[in-house]
Amino acid sequence: MASVDDIEAGERAAPPAPKLPRPKGRRPLRKRLKRAGRDLMRRPGFVSFVGSLIYGILRLVHASQRRVEGSSPHAQRLAAEHPAIVGLWHGQHLLAPFFRPRTLPYVALLSRNADAELNAAVVARFGIRTVRGSGGRDPRAASKKGGVGALIALTRALKDGEGVCMIADVPKGTPREAGLGIVTLARLSGCPIVPAAAVTSRRYVVKSSWDATSLPLPFGRLAVVMGDSIHVPRDADEATMEAKRREVTRAIEAANRRAAELADRA
Repeated sequence: MASVDDIEAGERAAPPAPKLPRPKGRRPLRKRLKRAGRDLMRRPGFVSFVGSLIYGILRLVHASQRRVEGSSPHAQRLAAEHPAIVGLWHGQHLLAPFFRPRTLPYVALLSRNADAELNAAVVARFGIRTVRGSGGRDPRAASKKGGVGALIALTRALKDGEGVCMIADVPKGTPREAGLGIVTLARLSGCPIVPAAAVTSRRYVVKSSWDATSLPLPFGRLAVVMGDSIHVPRDADEATMEAKRREVTRAIEAANRRAAELADRA
């Protein structure tokens, strides 16, 4: 008869039970839901419906806001400097279409990814044309994402008298740090960059998002701030471009902080 010690030794020596293979065609629920969501975003009818819904919600939210004292006279400013490049941050741009003078034509730069399809559907309802493409500091990345073609299209739009609304920080990059794209556009077109921000006192910040997206809520105070225009010389060298990129970063962030200060003031 085996002793207790022999039994324990056998249990220690026994190999672990093999893991049963997952049946083919089965995916974790989270992955299946994510894939289903991507499939929905590829359906034009669904994107159009949700875009209309978000557009209506934004209009209601904006209509319920009270403009605070100290906000910039944005309509007069953009009219005086048209065509200009309005620079904003990712996640802080949802109310941007409302401070665009309706009498002035504008085009917005949006990335090519599937998530941007919904943004394009919303922007179109504001009567703003879109150009698709994005990039970064690496020229090769910009080429793959359509950044070069987008810059050409935006430069042509500015020369044709359209203003440009451009989110300055690079998608999925460092939030609130301007990329070279907006600076390059200013150099190629000769048009000024207008640092801008719109912040509401009642807002929900999505902390899990890479850019800390701020969702405006109704019945709050709205502040719109535009900083001094930034011009980029047509003959700017690499060092000047980097200096201007940093200047744009500081200027947009200063506008954003000032807008938050005004909106949150009791």
